[in-house]
Amino acid sequence: MSSSEQRFFPLRQISSYALVIVLSVALTLAVLWTFPSAWLPKVSALINQATQINPATVEAPAPAIAPDIAPNIAPSQETSRNFVAAAVNQVGPAVVRIDTDRTITTRPADPYFDDPFFSPFFGDGYSRAPQEYHQRGQGSGFIIDRNGILLTNAHVVSGADTVSVTLKDGRTFKGEVRGIDEPSDLAVVKINGQNLPVAPLGNSSDVQVGDWAIAVGNPLGLDNTVTLGIISTLNRSSAQVGIPDKRLDFIQTDTAINPGNSGGPLLSDRGEVIGINTAIRADAQGIGFAIPIDKAKAIKDVLIRGGKVPHPYIGVRLLTLTPALAQESNRNPNSPFTVPEVNGVLVMQVMPNSPAAAAGLRRGDVITAVDGQSVKTAEQLQRSVEKSRVNQPLQLQLQRGEQTQQLSIRPGDLQDAPRS
Repeated sequence: MSSSEQRFFPLRQISSYALVIVLSVALTLAVLWTFPSAWLPKVSALINQATQINPATVEAPAPAIAPDIAPNIAPSQETSRNFVAAAVNQVGPAVVRIDTDRTITTRPADPYFDDPFFSPFFGDGYSRAPQEYHQRGQGSGFIIDRNGILLTNAHVVSGADTVSVTLKDGRTFKGEVRGIDEPSDLAVVKINGQNLPVAPLGNSSDVQVGDWAIAVGNPLGLDNTVTLGIISTLNRSSAQVGIPDKRLDFIQTDTAINPGNSGGPLLSDRGEVIGINTAIRADAQGIGFAIPIDKAKAIKDVLIRGGKVPHPYIGVRLLTLTPALAQESNRNPNSPFTVPEVNGVLVMQVMPNSPAAAAGLRRGDVITAVDGQSVKTAEQLQRSVEKSRVNQPLQLQLQRGEQTQQLSIRPGDLQDAPRS
């Protein structure tokens, strides 16, 4: 074999192999195109077998949220979208609108009659005829008993001549005010009905800051309105809210609460009543307050019977005192008195004819303990008084100037306190 033939022999072999491969592929494609039913099921079965996952052999993926911090919402997508709707569907039929009517009697002002120069011309028998007008109000409430017992705010029905209760389904009943407790702003109203829808009561002691809060009521006359927010804080004292005549620690929420919501329920995400909407501040936005439902549960039975709820009081205005605050006051040349530089509760004012006045408590005294328990804030002292009993001795330890004294005081009932 010549050298040129030896050089081109491998090329001929490669060409032969390539020709065989091309012919094989062409023949295979021709067969598959002609008889597709013979190969498609087998290929499909192989693919399915390769891609199928056996649930028994695969471990469940780790949850995206740890169980101890998972939200209190069912895991399904439908529930997570509609927990508000579920809560409202459960409680909404038990939420009512309350319409009230009060007759107000006044005597018209007469500048000539009040002027001493003209009074002799009218004589002693002259009197101005009283004028009457009707004051209408509106609020909310919710049914807690199938036979027609419902809760609302005291200020919604207090002083009303007539009370009308309208259910969500349009039925209207005449309401009878069974009991009112002004210091806690709670009232019980009775309507004559049977098998009425009932709002389930939860436990406000289980509520935490950051929980969902749903308000249902009739704000601004707009019936069946629902708003959503969260619990902003707990145990907000009535003095901090700006209504010192009440005896409450409120639930604070950013849920929209407007006039007309008063007396309506504040719900949890589970559709349970955790509070009673009661107060808004005109100088704030996005802040509302509700009475904890545990407070209402503690006194509702007394109000249903028409009874009176005792609220111990001693009759003082208080201020939380610290050594730094006392030093600042003492450096002020216009300060009315020298303040002991201690931690305690400063008596700012003693009400006339009050238990504090009868016991000899004075302005400028600093209360440091109640019944042997140290107190450092006005809220602590207020709670100690509220937990006491009317007309039962309460032992106060106080700092008066440089002297430490013991004082016994018998709390009275706030509702019997003289009105200033």
